[in-house]
Amino acid sequence: MLAVVGVLAVAGLSFRQLTLHHFEEVDRQTLEEKMTAAEQILRTAGQGGSFNAAFPELKALLGGHQDLYVVIEDLSGQILFSEAGLNGLHDHLKPFRHQSAEELKAAGKVWRASKKRVDINGQEPVTILLMLDITAHKAFFSTLANWLWTGLFIFAFVGALLGWLLARAGLRPLKGVTNVFSSISEKSLEDRISTQNIPVELRDMTAAFNGMLARLESAFVKLSHFSADIAHELRTPLTNLITHTEVVLTRARTADDYKENLYANLEDLRRMSRMIDDMLFLAKASNGLVIPQQRLIALEQLCASVLEYYQFEAEERDIRFVVTGKVNAYIDEQMIRRAISNVISNALRYTSDNEQIVVSLSKVGQFARIEIANPGEAIAPEQLERLFDRFYQADPSRTKGSSGSAGSAGLGLAITLSIANAHGGTAWCSSVQGVTRFFLELSLDNVEPKEN
Repeated sequence: MLAVVGVLAVAGLSFRQLTLHHFEEVDRQTLEEKMTAAEQILRTAGQGGSFNAAFPELKALLGGHQDLYVVIEDLSGQILFSEAGLNGLHDHLKPFRHQSAEELKAAGKVWRASKKRVDINGQEPVTILLMLDITAHKAFFSTLANWLWTGLFIFAFVGALLGWLLARAGLRPLKGVTNVFSSISEKSLEDRISTQNIPVELRDMTAAFNGMLARLESAFVKLSHFSADIAHELRTPLTNLITHTEVVLTRARTADDYKENLYANLEDLRRMSRMIDDMLFLAKASNGLVIPQQRLIALEQLCASVLEYYQFEAEERDIRFVVTGKVNAYIDEQMIRRAISNVISNALRYTSDNEQIVVSLSKVGQFARIEIANPGEAIAPEQLERLFDRFYQADPSRTKGSSGSAGSAGLGLAITLSIANAHGGTAWCSSVQGVTRFFLELSLDNVEPKEN
């Protein structure tokens, strides 16, 4: 709105100045033409010896201009010739005789004047004063200015009023949307803003907000489930510890009895400690606080070391480990060991006896790929999409897990993904034709940090 008013103001002022300049140029041209003609008449008459002969020609020269007057003076200021209409201006003309101003006010009018001294051979020099009445011009420009500013004021007022009304009408849907925004809380995250009566300009914003609500709802649901899972998983060992301790304290026991019971409580305490460590790790990963301590590691040796840890459990079930390929990469050994351990423990849990788990190492572009394949029941596609979500449990049987498992709340694979992301890679899973494959990719662009 202000921009439009500014443009109109500039345009109006430009028009006024151009018009004023045009009239001034016309007035100056008229005065110059008449001054040249009057000078020529006087020079011609002066050669004849008498100025009186020039007076009729001067009257004829000025006859077509009712607003143009002439005054001819000698050096002493005595008027030699003047128009009858200027008889009352003689006193007003005295200051002008001694200054070079082009405009003066006299007798209630505004004049544009031109003054020139004429030297005539054999005669005393004279001064020609040409007076052009520009009162009408000044009145026109004054009226034009008044109309211009009045028009701008009216336009600005009307424009502001219309703008306010249009903005009010346009913002009415936004006000309704704002009210919906204000009413949303953790108890109404499932609400969505209807796009039926929303202007086209606000539909993208509304869709984006609905998408944000969907993400918040999903995160809130995950967090609620996670809290419930953690509470359940912590309650079980805590209940066992409390019950066991109460039983032990019911009567006096020997030192060996106390020692035996303490060992019995130790496993639950370790399980709780692992769960808390996993929760802290995921919290750090979410805030970008997990920084790998990278050094060059042979992945085939690292995988063999992890598999050796699970060898005893695998031998009991006649499960064989096979490692193929060789890849070197700059990684955090302990973090990658943990990621591989989480996947191996998961694979062991769902691999039937007398089968084999194959670990394949390869380079794919700028990534080192670790593929862990195990036979077993296929995983449903809807479960594959969420398998690496934190807090997600595709099978309640995972709550107990084997050693090295991330624990009861479905945190193991989420931790594996976080570790891969920290190494500039990712992790995913496929399950086709009775074979489940977990893929862990690590960026090969990482280099060993230089010591300062």
